Amino acid sequence: MNIPFLDLGPTYLASKPAIDAALARVASSGWFLLGKELEAFEADYARYCGSAHCAGVANGLDALHLALKALGVGPGDEVIVPSNTYIATWLAVSQCGATPVPVEPDEATYNIDPGLIEAAITPRTRVVLPVHLYGQPADMDRIGAIADRHGLAVLDDCAQAHGATYKGRKVGSLAHISAWSFYPGKNLGAMGDGGGVTTADAALDATVRVLRNYGSRRKYHNEVKGLNSRLDEIQAAVLAAKLPQLEAAIEQRRRLAARYLEGLEGLPLVLPKVPAWAQPAWHL
Repeated sequence: MNIPFLDLGPTYLASKPAIDAALARVASSGWFLLGKELEAFEADYARYCGSAHCAGVANGLDALHLALKALGVGPGDEVIVPSNTYIATWLAVSQCGATPVPVEPDEATYNIDPGLIEAAITPRTRVVLPVHLYGQPADMDRIGAIADRHGLAVLDDCAQAHGATYKGRKVGSLAHISAWSFYPGKNLGAMGDGGGVTTADAALDATVRVLRNYGSRRKYHNEVKGLNSRLDEIQAAVLAAKLPQLEAAIEQRRRLAARYLEGLEGLPLVLPKVPAWAQPAWHL
């Protein structure tokens, strides 16, 4: 039996009427960037995450990069990152001119080990950047307490953790600012690249919005060196159409993960460990 590792066809079929309607609505509107579809999705996704704000951007790497820029990270700074993560986490730091400082994972969960973070902090450290790897939440209370003691910001990479919860709270509402990817293979995936930034801090949200649009709030008035990094209306509409199905899809992943964990128990394999306070999204 040949079972594909990733088949995106069913994700379209699960929301086909809503997606088709969204695509037709955008095509007939004649408005393709920074419009009502984006505003609606940003509001819906912020609400879903339990966060006050969401700003859509072009992809997950840009979400990380712009979040770091909004926190003031630049040349000469250091950012603590997991040694075990996708390269985008590190690239976002280096794109700011800062240095990624790796910290090893907890071998039980594969996420950054909070017990090793403090030893990596130097006078140049500005941000701690945990990743919720494979959809399993990092231990954000311990990480946040360390950051508070040292006056550091926390940016979490949520690219694989749509719908995951930590002590009953949704990922995306646990840090000063959170970065998302809506790459097609994610639990909530677009029909192309896409990303977002959630935060409870209105000032950080406003800064990300300026940075994503050439550093401009008003056309031809450029305040800072920004990027062209906008979640377009088609992707925003598709994501909004799929969002109502996300919880059911994650529950299905949890049921399947439970079957794997039960069926593989006792074999000479190292299986994922789920802390009592975590509800993974089981992206992988």
